[in-house]
Amino acid sequence: MKIAVLGGGHGCYAAAADLSEAGHEVRLWRRDAAALQPVIDTGAIVLKDADGSREVRIAHATADIGEALLNAQLVLIPSPAVAQADIARAMAPHLVSGQVVFLAPGTFGSYVMARLVRDAGNMAQVAWAETGTLPYLARKHGEREVNVTIRAVRLPTGVYPARDEKQAIAVIRQAYASVHGCGDALSGALMNAGPVIHPPLMVMNAAPLQHFERWDIHNEGTQPAVRAVTDRLDHERIAVRESLGYGGPHYPLADHYDNDQWMYGDAHRQLVKSGDWRENIDLHTHRYITEDTELGLAFLASVARWSGTDAPIAHGLLAIVGGFLGRDLRHGPRTLEALGLAGMSREALQQRLHDGA
Repeated sequence: MKIAVLGGGHGCYAAAADLSEAGHEVRLWRRDAAALQPVIDTGAIVLKDADGSREVRIAHATADIGEALLNAQLVLIPSPAVAQADIARAMAPHLVSGQVVFLAPGTFGSYVMARLVRDAGNMAQVAWAETGTLPYLARKHGEREVNVTIRAVRLPTGVYPARDEKQAIAVIRQAYASVHGCGDALSGALMNAGPVIHPPLMVMNAAPLQHFERWDIHNEGTQPAVRAVTDRLDHERIAVRESLGYGGPHYPLADHYDNDQWMYGDAHRQLVKSGDWRENIDLHTHRYITEDTELGLAFLASVARWSGTDAPIAHGLLAIVGGFLGRDLRHGPRTLEALGLAGMSREALQQRLHDGA
């Protein structure tokens, strides 16, 4: 299958190498041509995992997004949600009917990006999908080298418009057999693990993060008090899903720590063992704040307000982060209020998500 991978982060390089090794024709796009040059020059990414280290040939690496998207059946975007608006505008002139765009994960970006493409004048019939996490726990070890600690074994995925779910899931499963449909884009967005696992870790580890040069929030930063808050926040996420009529499996985050039933299977011990997450984390600029809190947690809190679901942990964490950022995160750009959806009834929003704009 012809696949375009858009972005230059950890997950993007992991996807480009992994899908190429699986036999797909992958075109990797990165806007930073200079940073992409080592891959362009060698035509390969060094992939490291439990099977060792090897060079994996990539069909094409380019800083021209039109080249990357040409004839692509699947467009994979493992980039952070903060980049979605810029990527959507760059994609807009090139998308054509029949393509499937897969956000991993999405933070309701499927709806947001589709609207931006339409606003740019492209009326192509594109299916937009988003899942609950990256297909990989991965970290780049060099300018063209990526280490994959673990691959996802379950990827619940929502589709916008939901009427295209069957077709979109069939296309994505050619690349990721672990994908399964979970309904519409709102259901997919409410599977996103980042806004549940990362805000408590950031808030409750704020002092050591600012004190130590490097700190592993998933190792010594994950203590019983942190786990208790994370579990409560996840209970709120599941309560929101249930209040909106979304069925299970909800993939409770406790399974990430306690057994092998979560999206990555038995991942937490391997994540800690790898050492790749002992890093410097800036409380103002790291994506755990800019993506998972300012966008993701604010989105979850707004859906809780709209659905009438009690979510004190979500709102409390959002208030604390807003306190050290110096702004009210209840009015962030990814909230239902900011998206103009908070005034819709459940039935009207459900119809919008099924039929599209």
